[in-house]
Amino acid sequence: MIPFHDLTVVHAELADEIEAATERVLRSGRYILGAEVEAFEDEFARYHGMRHAIGVASGTDALHLALKAAGIGPGDEVVTVAWTAVATVNAIEQTGAKPVFVDVCPQTCTIDVAAAASAITPRTKAIVPVHLYGQPADLTRLRDLADRYHLFLLEDCAQAAGARWEGRRVGTWGNAAAFSFYPTKNLGACGDGGAVLTNDDRLAARLRRLRHHGQGNRYHHLERGFNSRLDELQAAILRVKLPHLDAHNRQRQRLAGCYRRHLRGVELPPSPPATPGEHVYHLYVIRHPQRQLIHQRLAQRRIETLIHYPVPVHRQPAFADLGYAEGSLPITERLAREVLSLPLYPGLKPSVVARVARAISLCVEAPVPC
Repeated sequence: MIPFHDLTVVHAELADEIEAATERVLRSGRYILGAEVEAFEDEFARYHGMRHAIGVASGTDALHLALKAAGIGPGDEVVTVAWTAVATVNAIEQTGAKPVFVDVCPQTCTIDVAAAASAITPRTKAIVPVHLYGQPADLTRLRDLADRYHLFLLEDCAQAAGARWEGRRVGTWGNAAAFSFYPTKNLGACGDGGAVLTNDDRLAARLRRLRHHGQGNRYHHLERGFNSRLDELQAAILRVKLPHLDAHNRQRQRLAGCYRRHLRGVELPPSPPATPGEHVYHLYVIRHPQRQLIHQRLAQRRIETLIHYPVPVHRQPAFADLGYAEGSLPITERLAREVLSLPLYPGLKPSVVARVARAISLCVEAPVPC
């Protein structure tokens, strides 16, 4: 069996450090908003060269609270994509704002900036680009667009921790950026967790209130808030993993290079110089018109693959009321028919990558439909 993901590899590599960190927390007697969260926030902010990192309970909360702190609410529109995990859209709707979907670029699977510009109305208050699969969106043009229309630019970095655009880390281009530390992410905890990055002092102060029931001083609540706190155990584990993030991303990039060398007959993710973005391969996603059959044949060979995503958000029953008919986002809908995510994670052996690639090539080249 070749699993799609194996979290035990990295955890085994860092076992001694992780066990020491968790023991340190347990012995401290402080489990919520203590020294570990404060230290991780400082280290995560410094890793990005930013002033503030605010730890929250999940990546979804990071998106929601960042928009809420920026004053986004009922009557507002937020331009984003339907080619994303549903959490992006849930977070927008939690503020009371309306998500406005635009299509993606076929090469990068990230937001089409020209389409985003065309979707702006007097009600538009924010843009949420998603750095999907570890591939940065075009942050140069997005920053210019947001500045031109005075919009809040919130980067969804859930799948792209450590990636760069034009040499500068994602998460540092927007007014704020949201990160997820779900266990499978490039920087993953052993449970849920998230963070918001920003250089805006007032936004950071409000985020710290909102995550803690709107509290300013203890038991003094300045506004209605939420219960969304990164806990001490997860922060301690993230502190162990953060110094290894770049090395783990380089492993992902080397494995992606191995796939590129061995794969034949399928469409591959973009790589430099085709894009100025540094892809960190949270997922290695290929495309083929016979995706479903390839997926089934690989399963028969005990090679696990996943589909990110079989149904885009605008075609999900839960969001039918938003009124996007079939065909309204043609590139997004084509991707949903063609994408296939292959096994890729730190610790995966290049020989296994070559085996997966050979199996795919055999399937594509088969004289009968595979």
